[in-house]
Amino acid sequence: MRFFRKRKVERPKFSAELAPEVPFFAIGDIHGSDHLLEALLGKLSDVGHPDAVLICVGDYVDRGEQSEQVLRRLFEMQSEAGPLMTCLMGNHEDMMLSFLDDPVANGARWLRYGGLQTLASFKISSLPGAAALDTQWHSLRDRFKNALGEDLEAWLRELPSHWATGNVAVVHAGADPKQPIERQDRSRLLWGHPEFDNQLRQDGVWVVHGHTIVDAAEAKDGRIAVDTGAYATGKLTAALVEKGNVSFVST
Repeated sequence: MRFFRKRKVERPKFSAELAPEVPFFAIGDIHGSDHLLEALLGKLSDVGHPDAVLICVGDYVDRGEQSEQVLRRLFEMQSEAGPLMTCLMGNHEDMMLSFLDDPVANGARWLRYGGLQTLASFKISSLPGAAALDTQWHSLRDRFKNALGEDLEAWLRELPSHWATGNVAVVHAGADPKQPIERQDRSRLLWGHPEFDNQLRQDGVWVVHGHTIVDAAEAKDGRIAVDTGAYATGKLTAALVEKGNVSFVST
């Protein structure tokens, strides 16, 4: 009797060298945690990397109690920093803007996923109940729109869905591993793709992302995850991405 040795199947590996054209910090999901953002920015200053630009991966609002403070801080910082800082759109900003556009259709969903805390941070109460009239939703939208202000709303609506340097892309949630980043459907970048975590990219592009909470930030298989659940864990994390190296800074 002949015995056949089972042939070992080699799993594909992601082997592209990390090669951004400029070093950068990527801050994970903040979710209304302005006190943690302030603390993290102090730590990044202590790192002492003046050439690094600053990228925020989205989800600045909801769940935490300080969404207004976070938005105003980021708006002022980016206004002063210009091209040295980029804030990306997250799915929670997308839900909030959808509420502004159509409060009747989108209001209940946004409130359910953290909008209650965001409205509270803007000192807005008297929320519609389960059987709310359309006029109540429109009234709530109008009060929030007034509290937000034209400048902040305009800034939010212009937030990009991705940022890239060299062979590194920063997005909010993930990406279709089979498509170039610049050709991605916007919703995939904001809400994720089912194959993002289990299929390697073949184009050598590293993807930095938030959206999915991890116990500890990590760089693995061409993906750099930076959402450490700040609003729930008290740990807000940034990745310092340089040529051939990733390091992490957390509160």
